[in-house]
Amino acid sequence: MTTDFQSYLERARSEVRELSVEALEGRLASPSPPLLIDVREADETLNGVIPGATLIPRGLLELRVEAAIPDRRTPIVLYCAAGTRSVLAAVTLQALGYTDVASLAGGFARHAQLGRPVEHRRRLTADQEARYARHITLPEVGYEGQLKLMDAKVLCVGAGGLGSPTALYLAAAGVGTIGIVDADKVDRTNLQRQILHAEDRVGMPKVDSAAKTLRGLNGDVTVNGHAVRLTSQNALDIISRYDLVIDGSDNFPTRYLINDACVLLGKPNVHGSIYRFEGQATVFHPGHGPCYRCLFSEPPPPELSPNCQDAGVFGVLPGIIGVIQAIEAVKLILGKGDSLSGRLLTFDALAMTFGELGVPRDPECPMCGDAPTIRELIDYEQFCSHDGRVSIPSH
Repeated sequence: MTTDFQSYLERARSEVRELSVEALEGRLASPSPPLLIDVREADETLNGVIPGATLIPRGLLELRVEAAIPDRRTPIVLYCAAGTRSVLAAVTLQALGYTDVASLAGGFARHAQLGRPVEHRRRLTADQEARYARHITLPEVGYEGQLKLMDAKVLCVGAGGLGSPTALYLAAAGVGTIGIVDADKVDRTNLQRQILHAEDRVGMPKVDSAAKTLRGLNGDVTVNGHAVRLTSQNALDIISRYDLVIDGSDNFPTRYLINDACVLLGKPNVHGSIYRFEGQATVFHPGHGPCYRCLFSEPPPPELSPNCQDAGVFGVLPGIIGVIQAIEAVKLILGKGDSLSGRLLTFDALAMTFGELGVPRDPECPMCGDAPTIRELIDYEQFCSHDGRVSIPSH
């Protein structure tokens, strides 16, 4: 049996609850406000959106809604330009099992006509929409998530084996500002694993080589080079400029320094380390889990932490661990998924196996415990030394 569109729309309206602008305002001000979904197309939102709305275009609603709203009991109010597409979208959601769905009568036009607040959000350019199209398609990212990535500031400590893949994927993902801390110059021995660099850059400062590669990959990214060693004198100043830190360092003094500075500043610290054919990664997120000192209360003696010149390192191994660090950083920026906070992920390249160890927060930890005793940065080389020697693991 066929029917005309107007009859279909009238039947849909009879099945859907419609709210006036005033009624919506009342619900949004209630203790349990509904989730407001804007089902217009991206170009329509250039004129503004209702504050607090989540953008899911009508054409992608069925594909994205279950990931965006997994609980079908969630109260939802849909709106479009004038109130027609939102009614049809509400019918669809009810057919998918959502139990508390309404449509805004008159849509955005009525909201604006009554002089209600309108929020103007920054939009992606046409080139950016093309570049990040596969991200935008993901409901867990979308336009809003991509804008979060573009606004984010991430500091990579080290432009070596771990920092190379991490920085490359952060730049490709569109992270807007990437800081690189590294005082070294490119050496020929680096090229076996440090993929930010190239043969014609041997002798070039690593921060300059890294910036050249990252800007060549994505011209939207701002790269800040810090051609210094991270020390107790400069760590707080440098780290405070960024949202989170990627620890790709290759020595224990720097790891403890990064940890303590991040705890003092409340910054997430995405940690990775490698040794020969093995690697590990975790997240130290102040206020959400343990810190590095909870995992390693004190550094090992030098004989248990040989440098990479003595022990060697499997060239492709840092690619695995560095990419995991990049994944964790992007998840933290988006606020999606379960981070590695409280979990140490281990990888054995020879056996091709992953493992996981629980890392509980230590209430007696001198840095993040219930009664911390470390309230400022210390001399980390002295802290990590044994018989006057500083312990250095491999990268």
